[in-house]
Amino acid sequence: MLEWRAPGAPTEPFPLRGRDILCLSSIDWDFIWQGHQHVMSALAVEGNRVLFVENTGVRRPRLSDLPRIRQRLANWWRGTRGFRQEAEGLFVFSPVMLPFPYSRLARWVNRTLLRRALRRWMRAAGFGRPIVWTFLPTPIVLDLIAEFDPLLTVYYCIDDLAHSSPAARRVRDTEPALFSAADLVFVTSEKLRLRARERSDAVHVFPFGVDLPRFERVREAPGGVPAEIARLPRPVAGYVGGVHRWIDQPLLCEVAKRLPHVSFALVGPIQTDVEALRALPNVHLLGPRAHEDLPACLKGFDLGLIPYRRDEYTDNVYPTKLNEYLAMGLPVVSTDLPEVRRYDERHERVLAIAAGADAFASAVEAAAADRTPASAARRIEAARSNAWERRVREMAELVADRAAQRDAVPRAWRSRLEGIYRRGRRRLAAGALAAAVLYLGLFHSSFVFWAAAPLRIEQRPVPSDAILVLAGGTGEGGDPGRRAEDRVLRAVELYQRGLAPRIVFSSPLEAGFRETEVMRTLAMMRGVPAEAILLEDRPRNTHEHAVVLGALAVQNGWHRVLLVSSPYHMRRAVGSFRRAHPTLKVVATPVQRSVFWAVDGGPRLDQLRALVHEVASLAYYAFEGYV
Repeated sequence: MLEWRAPGAPTEPFPLRGRDILCLSSIDWDFIWQGHQHVMSALAVEGNRVLFVENTGVRRPRLSDLPRIRQRLANWWRGTRGFRQEAEGLFVFSPVMLPFPYSRLARWVNRTLLRRALRRWMRAAGFGRPIVWTFLPTPIVLDLIAEFDPLLTVYYCIDDLAHSSPAARRVRDTEPALFSAADLVFVTSEKLRLRARERSDAVHVFPFGVDLPRFERVREAPGGVPAEIARLPRPVAGYVGGVHRWIDQPLLCEVAKRLPHVSFALVGPIQTDVEALRALPNVHLLGPRAHEDLPACLKGFDLGLIPYRRDEYTDNVYPTKLNEYLAMGLPVVSTDLPEVRRYDERHERVLAIAAGADAFASAVEAAAADRTPASAARRIEAARSNAWERRVREMAELVADRAAQRDAVPRAWRSRLEGIYRRGRRRLAAGALAAAVLYLGLFHSSFVFWAAAPLRIEQRPVPSDAILVLAGGTGEGGDPGRRAEDRVLRAVELYQRGLAPRIVFSSPLEAGFRETEVMRTLAMMRGVPAEAILLEDRPRNTHEHAVVLGALAVQNGWHRVLLVSSPYHMRRAVGSFRRAHPTLKVVATPVQRSVFWAVDGGPRLDQLRALVHEVASLAYYAFEGYV
């Protein structure tokens, strides 16, 4: 159970209790502990039920995300359909989704999967109409808000996600809509507040706080510093958090070179290339530490660092580590970030802000020497005014007040019913539009024939030993007897051009008469002598045609044959012959003028059915190893 109240904190009842909260997080539960986990844990401790939905993504995954993807799959597996309970009243959902947050198709699939999973869990858990508290402004979040019709929506905007990476820029298309839709907007910086105010009148600034009791217990207890930090030469200039691309590595490297007597300890996961830092003897990359070990690490520092470079993203950043350093009484040296400077002005200059290697190195040396109890007390007092206990209570008061207003004035049944019908009409219109586009694309364009073109193989006829004609239902639609005449005409044409001395008609069809005999009669009527015609009626499908006729060719010493079948059947037919008898040269000579394949605009339904049949058959043949 989380302990989050500061010693001596007020004991009046917490303002928000007994609510169901659906949290849409921008990080995973097991990621570096941040405000996401703290706020939701605190709300659960105070008698609310929280479902924490792990990050649904703001960009496509990269190769470097593979460990996180593996962890997500492991989390899904260890839960019940991805759901697990972390503490009393606190549940975590690890959804498995298509990793394309801005694809319309993936968005539809993900929305369907998430909606079904969440609704089933909510029914099983008796989760009522929730408060949606989101840290994400992505399209899927807007979809879920529309789907669940929350009691109210809270958007906690903690970063300028559009500038966090090039792949996340598309959130700028959806974030304004979330600012407008949210009942309450919480932000962590002044710059974010100004942007949110363009769309919302309910914007409040709540920078991330510090879990003061946890840091105070460690600060006041004797010892406890991890050995790898305790053995470093003093002074130790420390940093905690992800070692990411927003750290100004050139600055840090230059400062470390100028201060070889100072140990620079970086505690956190490596998230970018750090070879330049790793090469310096007084820079120590200590890797990630568990959340509960963080105060002990800070206890081993002589000062804390915030060495971020300035850009559009960090101009919006309020570093969580700032209050954590101060809660341990540490001096802090930071680059000139707008929110850090604003903090320093608000708390009467408790920080050292420096730009450039010279000023930063001087500030580090001065901070390392500034360890007087009075200075430490000022820093601790600044952190105390930014404790999470106060932050969460103030946010909860705003949420509780807005939720009470909704409870006192429930929406009229008429507006709710109209809303249901509006959503139904939108879905019906979207379905009708999709059906119309599908119909026009299938039946009034050449798209289907374009997509089916790879099924066709046609080669220039060359002198061969025989002409093999496949009939009896062999071909795209599998309709026996409907296309035999087209194939006979093609075979006769090739024969009369002197390209082969014989024709083999192959068909198992019998309907009072053998189809092969009918085909022979048609060929003889067009001048082919009877002695030049062979009949074969054993094969029942394309695979058997290839096996039987290929064996006939080998038996008669034929080396090359002209293969006649319907146009879109040729890839399967040729592939079957090549697999059954790889030494036999097969020349694809499909029917040229097919009555069935006469095209005027888009395909007919029977033609579409024939093409679907052929694609399915080719897939089956590939699975069975026939092609």
